[in-house]
Amino acid sequence: MVVLAASITSKSGKALVSRQFVEMSRIRIEGLLAAFPKLIGSGKQHTYVETENVRYVYQPMEGVYLLLVTNKQSNILEDLDTLRLLSKVPEYSASLDEEGICKNAFELIFAFDEVISLGHKENVTVAQVRQYCEMESHEERLHKLVLQSKINETKDVMKRKANEIDKSKIERGKLEKGGYSALQSMSSMGSMGRMDSSFSNDTGISSGNTFGSGSGFGITSEVDSFSTKSKGRPSAAVTAPAKGMGMKLGKSQKANQFLESLKAEGEVIVEDVRPSKTAAAPPPTDPVTLTVEEKLNVALKRDGGLANFDVQGTLSLQILNQDDGFIQVQIESAGNPEIKFKTHPNINKDLFSSENILGSKDPNRPFPAGQSGDGLGLLKWRMQSKDESAVPLSISCWPSVSGNETYVSLEYEASSMFDLQNVVISVPLPALREAPNVRQIDGEWSGSLEFVVPPVDTSVFFPISVRFSATSTFSDMKVASIVPLKGGAPPKFSQRVQLVTESYQVV
Repeated sequence: MVVLAASITSKSGKALVSRQFVEMSRIRIEGLLAAFPKLIGSGKQHTYVETENVRYVYQPMEGVYLLLVTNKQSNILEDLDTLRLLSKVPEYSASLDEEGICKNAFELIFAFDEVISLGHKENVTVAQVRQYCEMESHEERLHKLVLQSKINETKDVMKRKANEIDKSKIERGKLEKGGYSALQSMSSMGSMGRMDSSFSNDTGISSGNTFGSGSGFGITSEVDSFSTKSKGRPSAAVTAPAKGMGMKLGKSQKANQFLESLKAEGEVIVEDVRPSKTAAAPPPTDPVTLTVEEKLNVALKRDGGLANFDVQGTLSLQILNQDDGFIQVQIESAGNPEIKFKTHPNINKDLFSSENILGSKDPNRPFPAGQSGDGLGLLKWRMQSKDESAVPLSISCWPSVSGNETYVSLEYEASSMFDLQNVVISVPLPALREAPNVRQIDGEWSGSLEFVVPPVDTSVFFPISVRFSATSTFSDMKVASIVPLKGGAPPKFSQRVQLVTESYQVV
């Protein structure tokens, strides 16, 4: 007998799973399966039907048909025996509906291949088919054991190193405390020696050969230098640490490998540059200074999408002299309807709503002068959005474990709306013996980075933290002019505009 194909079809003839055992075009097998429901009539008890060229041997199973397509020269008894064995194969599918069969299509095809080979039935049982499909491999199991042993060994080394560092800190602390108390005790012994010498000498001048005077002077000077920490060269007896106990500052050769690999890719590396999260603004020099600041809180999902997007902005006023406080501030903004404004309680809300002018409710009351920090907050606003296109810097990270290595691919793309400055992307790393192996890095406004570390859980690379700043804002808030309330020329003013990140993460 020759089995042309083994298939599972719906009642309407739609092919859900089909395995061809002879060379056959897709159009032909789809045509044969589509013609099958038309050949079987209602009320017939037969389990096969023949056409001019092929024979269909089938068995109804809930809402589907298990179907063998054979040539007409095949043995019908063998075909039925093959069909009976295949009818037990769909137990690999949790449900015999269209969704369940399509979900387990590959498992079913593998089982069909174990039963039928090149169109002929294999001499196997259902238990053997199940065993063959499990595909347990001794080499795979051995590889997993070796990999797990390496991970456990790395953890043990980490714990041992951590214990050694803790012990060294404790011993160093004991050594410093013991050295200081020894100096105190020796100093007191020196004083006693001087007292004994003064009692034995009628002139009251201690002899240079006595233990009290000679050692007492030297030790006292060392204690003074230790306690006062003078800028001169300290005594070696006090400052020299025990050999092997000190912690080395600076970068070791292994720590520099990561930077060297970046340099090898052609990147310009500026070491030890860590921009401050909140850089202090220079003190104001103009009579009136206005500061526009927006703080950005963003949470990007690691699988794509936006979890949180929140912008909070303030407009602050600083005045050096009280005489310049009788003013009103004319502002301009982009007019974004998503931005909600809120004025200071002492600001005239009607004037702001109608003319975009920030002025005091009482025109005879000036704005206060000499405010510390950024000054007096005149206006606040907030913007929330679910539009991912509003994000200034989009970041995608794809870590994947392959064999004994974990590949981490990072892509970033900056929006054209902002000119980002001092951009720092911080990716958490597991405890490593050596620096990551950087395979590829490129890009400016948009780019990618790929590095390799030993096999770890991919969740350790999150959350990714980002810091940057910009000189433009979402609200496009600007101060157009200063309006004096008492006439005359308006005071000279300056304005500062900045966008900073308060919390920007990929979670």
